[in-house]
Amino acid sequence: MTDNSTETRQVRLGIIGLGAEGGMYTRLLEEGKIERMVLGAICDIDESKRSRAEELGVPFHTSFEELINSGEVDAVVTTVPHYLHPEMGIKALDAGLHALLEKPVGVYTKQAREVIDHAATKPDQVFGVFFNQRTNPLYKDLKALLDSGELGALRHTSWIITTWWRPQGYYDQSAWRATWGGEGGGVLVNQAPHQLDLWQWLCGVPKSVFAKCAFGYKRDIAVEDEVNALVDFGGGATGHFMTATHDIAGTDRLEILCDKGKIVVENSRTVTITRLTEPEQELSKSMSMEDVSKLFRGQLDSSKWLSTETKDYSSVWGQQHATVLQNFTDAVLDGAELVAPGADGIHGVRLANAIHLSSWQGREVSIENFDESAYLDELNQRIVAEGGDWPTRS
Repeated sequence: MTDNSTETRQVRLGIIGLGAEGGMYTRLLEEGKIERMVLGAICDIDESKRSRAEELGVPFHTSFEELINSGEVDAVVTTVPHYLHPEMGIKALDAGLHALLEKPVGVYTKQAREVIDHAATKPDQVFGVFFNQRTNPLYKDLKALLDSGELGALRHTSWIITTWWRPQGYYDQSAWRATWGGEGGGVLVNQAPHQLDLWQWLCGVPKSVFAKCAFGYKRDIAVEDEVNALVDFGGGATGHFMTATHDIAGTDRLEILCDKGKIVVENSRTVTITRLTEPEQELSKSMSMEDVSKLFRGQLDSSKWLSTETKDYSSVWGQQHATVLQNFTDAVLDGAELVAPGADGIHGVRLANAIHLSSWQGREVSIENFDESAYLDELNQRIVAEGGDWPTRS
């Protein structure tokens, strides 16, 4: 950290991995979009990226160990292949730095828990995960509404999110992508982690899951390109999550049904909230069959029982990432509460792992008592079977 005695303190950020995400964060800092955060150094194994660092006037490293031990940065953000996030996070924390890990925190729960548990031993350092969708005003408003209890208890929720279309060329551009050994999975670990996080952030962590995944269904890859998962939240509440990378038209529709109302979100932009005057079961008991018949025929004013509100949210693309970086800066300098503490990253990893394991073994899998060793054994079998130079995991 820069001298705390000065009037304006700053966080010097080290960006590890200058790809698409790292490049975006670099531009945000270059444009001064993050108050009290500056670019401290860049790391990438690709020597050709050095010219960008020189253009920006900051040090460049090809080894992340060199960067974290350089004294040039106070914090790091990891924009690298998923398996590397926990290792880099642990080493950064050990070097006395603050750490902001890109999603997912890890590929498998044992790995994710290691960095989360390690961060817990470093209470003076900030440890966050880059769940930028949590800063989206749409989802912040829904979170507040659901937490208020106004709509009552959850009954059912479903999210169809197939707007992740990726052509074959996308997978062919990097040897590690869409492999068990290099990436650790497909749509669940690459495209959909934000929705897996938001779903559980809004509705709660499921207790179990039964899933059917299609591996290399419409793409020449080893990992999943389509997922259907049924979850049990307990107390009778259930959910369905469906995602894919082969639907060029794509659908993004989230539904959350509660005792006293329903939320429908279309395209992560338009929200329709239906509020009931009483819990649905009470309306069921009190309405006469004559009223029901008129209601079905559209002959009755339904405002006696329900009201509907629709709201459109403008796009906040790009601003979400800046908001996460600003929140992280404020947490480092002022102790602000993190939008997404690093420990929250375990939920999405565990659900993705449980979906894989359920599909592999053809059974319902507990999330409350998730069998990490069974998952790791199955994952390593697939790493070995696909060949290549990928190491098995432990």
